[in-house]
Amino acid sequence: MASGVLRDGLYMNVFCRFFLLPLGLFSSSLCGPALGSVFAWTLCPLNVLLIIVDDLRPSLGCYGDKAIRSPNIDQLASRSLLFQNAFAQQAVCAPSRVSFLTGRRPDTTRLYDFNSYWRIHAGNFSTIPQYFKENGYVTMSVGKVFHPGISSNYSDDSPYSWSFPPYHPSSEKYENTKTCRGPDGQLHANLLCPVDVADVPEGTLPDKQSTEQAIRLLEKMKTSASPFFLAVGYHKPHIPFRYPKEFQKLYPLENITLAPDPQVPAGLPPVAYNPWMDIRQREDVQALNLSVPYGPIPVDFQRKIRQSYFASVSYLDTQVGHLLSALDDLQLTNSTIIAFASDHGWALGEHGEWAKYSNFDVATRVPLMFYVPGRTAPLPEAGEELFPYIDPFDSVLESMEPGRRVMDLVELLSLSPTLAGLAGLHVPPRCPVPSFHVQLCREGQNLGKHFQLQDLGEDPHLRGNPRESIAYSQYPRPADYPQWNSDKPSLKDIKVMGYSIRTIDYRYTVWVGFDPREFLANFSDVHAGELYFVDSDPLQDHNMYNDSQGRDLLQSLMP
Repeated sequence: MASGVLRDGLYMNVFCRFFLLPLGLFSSSLCGPALGSVFAWTLCPLNVLLIIVDDLRPSLGCYGDKAIRSPNIDQLASRSLLFQNAFAQQAVCAPSRVSFLTGRRPDTTRLYDFNSYWRIHAGNFSTIPQYFKENGYVTMSVGKVFHPGISSNYSDDSPYSWSFPPYHPSSEKYENTKTCRGPDGQLHANLLCPVDVADVPEGTLPDKQSTEQAIRLLEKMKTSASPFFLAVGYHKPHIPFRYPKEFQKLYPLENITLAPDPQVPAGLPPVAYNPWMDIRQREDVQALNLSVPYGPIPVDFQRKIRQSYFASVSYLDTQVGHLLSALDDLQLTNSTIIAFASDHGWALGEHGEWAKYSNFDVATRVPLMFYVPGRTAPLPEAGEELFPYIDPFDSVLESMEPGRRVMDLVELLSLSPTLAGLAGLHVPPRCPVPSFHVQLCREGQNLGKHFQLQDLGEDPHLRGNPRESIAYSQYPRPADYPQWNSDKPSLKDIKVMGYSIRTIDYRYTVWVGFDPREFLANFSDVHAGELYFVDSDPLQDHNMYNDSQGRDLLQSLMP
């Protein structure tokens, strides 16, 4: 965008924030996204609050899981456009985050593990916060946004992506240490780790610190002449399940059900199974003396894992609630887009698995929702709160339905271009093939068309056809059979890549030979296949790849 446009936009933003907003004149009719043009952006650019959660599957009230107490996230959903069928491109932290923050697929970022930095290893690809920064935004990172370490150059991609050094909570360093009080009274490095917050090191937890820091930044930005892009990354419900112990009370063990399909499916190819080795390394799981690779975990411990995952989700919900309530208190909800997403899902015993690391829906499907002031919900009146804090411990919680659901299958990859479009920035162009030499482009769709339906009277002819939507995922393996590094193989050890296509009707995965030196998949070298018909087999337990019905479908897909 031309520097003159940026300069003029900055002047108009000062006018909006310091003159119109105090007078109650900062409204969608003047500055809102309904204008949908560069003029609207230069007049009053919208801020962006991006909330990224680690390992959160759609186990939320707003996604139909009524056993989960997530009233604050549900409240956000009631003011948002919610995507019912959103999928990550690889179900592990670093590759997924680099993918959706750059808008490129793992085969383009060439990151399938944790051990390379895309700007050096693949191409100098721009990120979504970098793009906002280059267009006049103050960009800030709190908590786990990029995966820390070499995959973000040990700097969370600073200084490219952020205006200031990213914030990491000081108590983060205790997450995997011996801070879990066991039945023996000693401290352990356990999977299940409900704690008395007053007794843990520093007397706090990482996500609490991240919320507090994010609120401090919002308070500073309230009087800023520049729009902001604030990304807040929450750790929970990532393992270990280290959360305030009172949240266990929300989920009595006697009420916890097992996964509906806790057995390893008979027709599952061995290459598709992940042996959840990181779970096995925790002291309380080691004490179970489980067989490798297929387990199983004793039923009573399965219930405890599910209890702690759900309790971690409710703890996360309180942090989101405090953050959004502060946005209300600072009168920023009428000028801030809120995007909420997870990097991937997590299996809670489905298919006999207890982790991500696969192409199944439980590992790849994620929550995804966008609040856009004046578009997904009316702008708040003076003194009105859109996101008042709701205590999940309240005995009676009001049921809240999402503002509007989109049933089309979408990819997490679309987060970057969609945020750019909603903020009024130019949406980056589609990437050519190959695109390693192109700094700014996108491989995902801009989901902006779904936000226009309300403006266009919900004309059914303008809706997308869910049967035409497709989501792609992939996962690497070091061998055809489960082994110690099957979950997280290093690049040099990858021998097989599982490419998966999810449509409204089926999930089809083909496991093919892969050359990690050339980053090439050999689709003539098929090691195994999976085919699940979603209508009749929503849990994906019955592999039809070698059945006549499956062969007929696959034949019809051939060019």
